[in-house]
Amino acid sequence: MSGLARELAEATALAERAGALVVAARAAGLVVEHKAGDEPVTAADRDASTLIVAGLHAAFPADVVVSEELEDDLARLGADRVWFVDPIDGTKDFIRGGDGFAVMIGLVVGGVPVVGVVHQPSIDRTFAAIAGQAATVRERGQPARAIAVSTVSDPAQARLVASASHRSAVIDDVKEALGTHDELNIGSVGVKLALIAAGARDLYVNPAGRCKAWDTCAPEVILRAAGGVLTNLHGDPLRYDQPDLRLPHGLVGSNQHLHAAVVGKLAALFPRRPA
Repeated sequence: MSGLARELAEATALAERAGALVVAARAAGLVVEHKAGDEPVTAADRDASTLIVAGLHAAFPADVVVSEELEDDLARLGADRVWFVDPIDGTKDFIRGGDGFAVMIGLVVGGVPVVGVVHQPSIDRTFAAIAGQAATVRERGQPARAIAVSTVSDPAQARLVASASHRSAVIDDVKEALGTHDELNIGSVGVKLALIAAGARDLYVNPAGRCKAWDTCAPEVILRAAGGVLTNLHGDPLRYDQPDLRLPHGLVGSNQHLHAAVVGKLAALFPRRPA
């Protein structure tokens, strides 16, 4: 395999294996614990992380692997290749039996996300991409097909996708500022952005600043490959080579035709703070 095809193939296989594991674990019954910030976690999160991390280390022993369920490996700051793993993105949706969760694996090379897989195991749907190539979706064993963002350019016509479990009243202010009324609520950040990549939604605004690199790495590759864009609330690119894994200035993901207008309309709501 040439280029990053092997990386994509390995990540896809691992995401699908981890997906089968977590679906089986949910069917058998979950014991829910809570970690810092009162975020829920289950043994399935940890077991999926173990499977993926071990698989990536075996396939790419020189690479650094960072998972939500492990301590941060600061070796990533001097590494050219870093994998970011979210074994269950949308854990609350996973716990309550919904489909809006995903297994996500992304690769950053030289600070830039270049490989992304977002796998929804409960509905057997996998979004995937390599930077500079077409983004694809494979559904229920069917052949993968290329996806592309919508062409909606009027913020008032934008179909917004927002959080199911962390939605705040600020989203109502966002909708008022943009003049849009269409909203779909889903747990996983990755699934939200993948739906924009597939043209099923147009816009995602997350003002909270709670996301981390593993929440956005994989879906950013997919969204950009499909013609979209992901930035912080001020229109700045996301950084994956910083000491802090957090993305404190929120997120705006769109089909790119909306992006500049949305960031402009939201500037009064979310003024840039002094450095």
